[in-house]
Amino acid sequence: MAAKYDVVVVGAGNAGLSAAVKCAVEGKKTLLIDQHNLPGGCASSFRRGRFEFDPSVHEICDFGPEDNKGHVRLLMERNGVNVDWITVPECYRCISTYSDGTPMDVTMPCGREQFIDAMEKYVPGSRGPMEKFFDLLLEVRAAKVYMNDGTPNDAKYMQKHFPNTLRACGYNSLRVLQALRMPQKAIDILGVYWPYLGVPLDEINFFHFGNMIDMYVIRQAVIPHHTSHEISMTFMNRFYELGGEAWFNCRAEQFLFDGDKVCGVRTSLGDVECEQVLANINPDIIDAKMIPKELVPERDKKLSAARNKKFSTKFCMIYMALNRPVEEIGIKDYCIFFAETADSRKEYELMKSIDNGYNILISYNTLIPDFSPEGTCVISFTKLFSESEDWAKLTPEEYYKVKDKMIAKCIDDVKKNLNIDITPYIEEVEVATPMTFARYLGTPDGTPYGFELSDWDGIIARMMDVQADFTIKGLRHIGAGSFMADGYSSTWINGDLCAQMVCADLREGGKK
Repeated sequence: MAAKYDVVVVGAGNAGLSAAVKCAVEGKKTLLIDQHNLPGGCASSFRRGRFEFDPSVHEICDFGPEDNKGHVRLLMERNGVNVDWITVPECYRCISTYSDGTPMDVTMPCGREQFIDAMEKYVPGSRGPMEKFFDLLLEVRAAKVYMNDGTPNDAKYMQKHFPNTLRACGYNSLRVLQALRMPQKAIDILGVYWPYLGVPLDEINFFHFGNMIDMYVIRQAVIPHHTSHEISMTFMNRFYELGGEAWFNCRAEQFLFDGDKVCGVRTSLGDVECEQVLANINPDIIDAKMIPKELVPERDKKLSAARNKKFSTKFCMIYMALNRPVEEIGIKDYCIFFAETADSRKEYELMKSIDNGYNILISYNTLIPDFSPEGTCVISFTKLFSESEDWAKLTPEEYYKVKDKMIAKCIDDVKKNLNIDITPYIEEVEVATPMTFARYLGTPDGTPYGFELSDWDGIIARMMDVQADFTIKGLRHIGAGSFMADGYSSTWINGDLCAQMVCADLREGGKK
């Protein structure tokens, strides 16, 4: 064990990997630790029988093509992380009902003009509002570039250069879309992605929602060729190339202090001395279990109380391997959303129940023919929950019955919506519930998404003064519980930005 490090990164999930590589790129002596025996957190893989499954990734946004690079692509190029990416050709298919109760079955393409043309076909008269919507997103994108450059954000500069962004981002997404005179059916179609953010259109800040639409529609999404474990191992290999050190099967137990500044980490393998810590851990867990109570900042206590344990979306993942090729089975789309209603508020309320009907089907072999052994295919289903009370009330016997019920519901969704019976072809099936993710990730309620975004605690409010989010000297929390919130792309960017801040602190003597 080395005597001292510049930086210790706790947690080798997406944010931790990104932060560790950035610190190593900057020449800092960096130690990465994780309680698991392999890196990645949700960005991993597991095997059942002859099949390999991806635990969580659907699509990765903000990557972009060569002529319109997104933040994720720029981040990975800048840090020398080279993954074999596959571009997703379409945004999504959604089978649901519109807010007025009429049937909905839409397939939306990527690209501004193609997306607008498709919307006009499904909702005649929507072209004008859609043009205004995408024009506004151009400014939102420029504002995001400014806010993510690693320097303090200047409110006056933003007022001068991004006035429409600031005006729109003072409201929720539904209100902005209505102000643009967007037809309700067009709002329903645009809103399909809202569960990826965890809160409905009448609550999610427009900056966050608009930025997500821009990343998916204009820049297109990508997925790794060989599951998200490929991404994590690429980060790790780059970290090792740069001289980084990693300890796995190592649990961080406490943060050590010299006065009011963190000076090290107590781990299951011994104490580690360092100048700075980047912790990919939920802030509530840090304050409750890992630092002395008298050193918990007053702001942290107030923020935790205000959030009132409002943890974001929880997932139940159903993984299936079928012993027939996807072409023979007849699933033609990579991503299909099944929802009881396209009304996001109604769907959010329905998601409080364990019996809700929301489901996302991902068909990996539709996009990557060699994803599984020849003559087979792999699909996954994602069911979302806005509350966890129903899960917490289950007895062990009920828990297993609910998992079986989830499997049956997925089979029924495919049969009812696609007229395909996958039952005879199922070779392997596995279910991961919020309890599985809680045990595996160590996150409250099993959410990979951190705290639920709200009007006062939205992404733009968090990012306007990111330094205020870090109240303990020498310690910054990263990941989904930090200022960039949820998702693969967000957590990579968050880890990278926080690493930049730490490196700046070290250049100034490490006193912050």
